[in-house]
Amino acid sequence: MGELLQGWKRSCYCTELSAANVGETVTLMGWTNVRRDLGALIFVQLRDRSGLIQVVFDSSTLSKADFDRASTIRSEFVLAVRGELVARTGSMVNPNMKTGEVEVLVREFKILSASETPPIDVDDNCNANEALRLKYRYLDLRRPCMQKNLMMRHQIAFCARRFFAENGFFEIETPILTNSTPEGARDYLVPSRVHPGSFYALPQSPQLFKQLLMLSGYDRYMQIARCFRDEDLRADRQPDFTQIDLEMSFVEEEDVMEVNERFLQRLFQETLGVEISLPLPRLPYDQAMSRYGSDKPDTRFGLELCDLSDLVANTGFSVFQNALKNGGSVRCINVKGHSADFSRKEIDALGEFVKTYRAKGLAWINAKPDGLQSPIAKFLTEEEMAAVLARANVETGDIVFIVADANDIVFASLGALRCKLADKLKLIPEGKYNLLWVTDFPLLEWNEEANRYVAMHHPFTSPKDEDLDKLESDPGSVRAKAYDIVLNGVEIGGGSIRIHSNELQQRMFAAIGFTKEQAQKRFGYLLDAFRFGPPPHGGLAYGLDRLAMLICGTSNIRDVIAFPKVQNASCPLTGAPYPVDEKQLEELHIRCVTDE
Repeated sequence: MGELLQGWKRSCYCTELSAANVGETVTLMGWTNVRRDLGALIFVQLRDRSGLIQVVFDSSTLSKADFDRASTIRSEFVLAVRGELVARTGSMVNPNMKTGEVEVLVREFKILSASETPPIDVDDNCNANEALRLKYRYLDLRRPCMQKNLMMRHQIAFCARRFFAENGFFEIETPILTNSTPEGARDYLVPSRVHPGSFYALPQSPQLFKQLLMLSGYDRYMQIARCFRDEDLRADRQPDFTQIDLEMSFVEEEDVMEVNERFLQRLFQETLGVEISLPLPRLPYDQAMSRYGSDKPDTRFGLELCDLSDLVANTGFSVFQNALKNGGSVRCINVKGHSADFSRKEIDALGEFVKTYRAKGLAWINAKPDGLQSPIAKFLTEEEMAAVLARANVETGDIVFIVADANDIVFASLGALRCKLADKLKLIPEGKYNLLWVTDFPLLEWNEEANRYVAMHHPFTSPKDEDLDKLESDPGSVRAKAYDIVLNGVEIGGGSIRIHSNELQQRMFAAIGFTKEQAQKRFGYLLDAFRFGPPPHGGLAYGLDRLAMLICGTSNIRDVIAFPKVQNASCPLTGAPYPVDEKQLEELHIRCVTDE
């Protein structure tokens, strides 16, 4: 049983002490990080959220009973210690600790609670697998790197609140229990006890409510909003996640982007000490795809795509011919100066890699000092090969990788390949943060499964004015007033100018296959509200988790979330989701049907 505090108060955190405090009496509280017993002396590294400090239990200054009690201390015991801060001298100074020049000579102490031997190491060298770490997440969160991550996440959220408040935004909460929406990812549904057979949905975003707040006259809104999507997880996805959500009235695209550029400039200065130059680069969607194969390009390195389609249109190579005949393209990446870095086995492995993006294969040209090597050389005339080499700017020592297929496959496979190559060849500079806007997205995209157009972002995004007349006649060519903010190849936020016309919103619903009746049933409250003077408005939402992941320098979003889910959307710590009692199901008028 642990001791009580009995009026003890912590005087400061561990790392707030320095040589300037020597001679002071201090009271510290925290966990035992490391313990060393030298017989007459017991050294303990005490850890709190700020870091470590050494405390010393000396048998010559403590009673025998107290020293015997100190000898029972083990890792992760919770202690309160009071004593004199003294200087460490000579070889006793630890230059690897922030408090390495001082230590606390303990006069009194309390063992506030004991600990069993932890199932994982509570330090940054922990090599336990992630499943075990997540099962004992409360211990994992004691590790300094995890505490640093969550403190950084707090700093990001605090910076956002402060910046947007200074710029006239009101923080307003929107409902968690709302209606299901038919577009986008699957909703998490919540059954209603008092409305049998009816369900709430957890919000995928506060989209419609923030638009209604603009109609309500609040002009500038922000919220650190919890959102929920029942979709397959990846390293940067969670079923419940957090957005920094914004909306503004009487604005166009430039207005939304301008205030957010200033926010990002402030954020990077305050969190990383990195200066961001404004304005940020803008890259239209079409250029992003043609140059980088991605609508979230990493521009910290080159390896841009090069279109060879017109040069090989008349070759006898059936792979190229079939791709072009079916409306696709032939594109390449020139990896300059790295001809010698790829064995045939490695090239074959890259061919298998692009197949995971549905590419049929990977052609290549290796410009070795002793001549060209390429499995496709026999299909190209000397003139065609010369034209390809010139277009791709190939010199001796370069190696070129080529994909021919439908455009979406070419872009996806080469876009992924350029990132893989940059990582392999260490072409990505450390400590570099490339932010840019991707603009002019398509408003709609064709969904083969649904056999209709769907909104590329969401159905409340406004078409560009100059494309309005094509909404019915050529919907696939209509561009949106949409913009994504991209950091080092990761989309950290996206937004748009919204439709604020009832008539245009009805046209948009018709373009994605909704009848007037279906639109009214799902979104009647929004359409009805649009009858009462909606202002022009637009906004943006950041993925707070992704943003924190990148600023903290980790590649897994779970590293910046206190209690995350795993790949199958379950929680190793609590066991959720879990079957509930039949009585609870009866109250909700629900019967579960499971596969035998």
